[in-house]
Amino acid sequence: MNLAPDVEDLLRRLAPQVLGVLARRSRDFDAAEDAVQEALLAAATHWPRDGVPDNPRGWLLQAATRRLVDHVRSEASRRRRELLAAQHEPAGARPAGEDDTLTVLLLCCHPSLTPASAIALTLRAVGGLTTAEVAHAFGVPEATMAQRISRAKQTVRGSGAPFARPTPDELPARVRSVLHVLYLVFNEGYTSSRGEDLHRVELVDEAIRITRLVRALLPADAEVTGLLALMLLVDARRPARADAAGDPVPLPQQDRTLWDRARVAEGLDLLDAALRGGPAGEYTLQAAIAAVHDRAPTADATDWPRILALYGALERLTGNPVVTLNRAVAAAMVDGPQAGLALLAGLDDRLASTHRVDAVRGYLHELAGDAAAALPHYRRAAARATNLPEQRHLTAKVAELVHATGAGERGPRSGGEVAGSDGG
Repeated sequence: MNLAPDVEDLLRRLAPQVLGVLARRSRDFDAAEDAVQEALLAAATHWPRDGVPDNPRGWLLQAATRRLVDHVRSEASRRRRELLAAQHEPAGARPAGEDDTLTVLLLCCHPSLTPASAIALTLRAVGGLTTAEVAHAFGVPEATMAQRISRAKQTVRGSGAPFARPTPDELPARVRSVLHVLYLVFNEGYTSSRGEDLHRVELVDEAIRITRLVRALLPADAEVTGLLALMLLVDARRPARADAAGDPVPLPQQDRTLWDRARVAEGLDLLDAALRGGPAGEYTLQAAIAAVHDRAPTADATDWPRILALYGALERLTGNPVVTLNRAVAAAMVDGPQAGLALLAGLDDRLASTHRVDAVRGYLHELAGDAAAALPHYRRAAARATNLPEQRHLTAKVAELVHATGAGERGPRSGGEVAGSDGG
């Protein structure tokens, strides 16, 4: 939407609230979501010209209700009885009752959906992004994304899930699904899986915005707070993590004076709150690792033993091979490159779809002073990287080591993270 930032923020904040009211009343999430999207487009056309209405939420609800009624009538008024209550509401009135945003989020992250489908549906239904905007963010044609979103809504409808907040017993598992989806959105934005850009700012910003929203709805949930802390602590480095060409700048080489200190401070405060809220979960532990990096005034001052201990706790909690990959780097910084290389045994099959095992193995051989052993791993990593800035960075590393090997140089770079990534 090409709108003033305050109007765009307002629309995106109101979108899930209006969708929640409409879906609860009509009991048709698919049709309600389409109607809300049409109402958002109408607002994007009328509000810049006519001004924001006194009751923007009521305006959107009325516009969406009209479009939903038209949709139902065009399909032989299948759910006329359920819509009567919505039609009786006075025009522009503020809907009564609780904010349905969390319920919308939980439905978008339904366990029957794949992560890719849940992400797309969440960005459209909760983020208020158009199908074209979601497609652009993921680098796919709009028609492809439209089909993905349509299938996701059909899956939700076919599951028979009612539009209602889960019971207290069901809520923790469903909230975990929401956090997982938001974590995936953030990661895709922070380091794009493919394409010409290192990161996609709109996805990072949207993941942070929605996570703030979830925390406002669930302020006592320590892992919600931990996830928001993680996002802020990592994204604080954004101004320094790419050079003028858009290629990645490894963490040890970043100009830390460029880091967003306001975000670091907020992230540290949130981390403290999460740690006070109960046993540390996976997102809180990751935030604690990011905090160690962000607190270090220089790369050499990084408390690597602390990071290694935190990765050990995270690995025991999750069993995630990506955690083991990162723990190998921390182990190398504490106990030497061979300790890190030993931890990589068995990861090739578990992380066969990514170039990062080769990138780490190449980095650790380089750290050990063995450029000849590092070269084939860097070459494979460069050939398999799907993000063009990372590919250029790894290709440059290959050229650097070819030159060093030819000149008889064996010394490692100073560092402490994976080539092609800023770590932490």
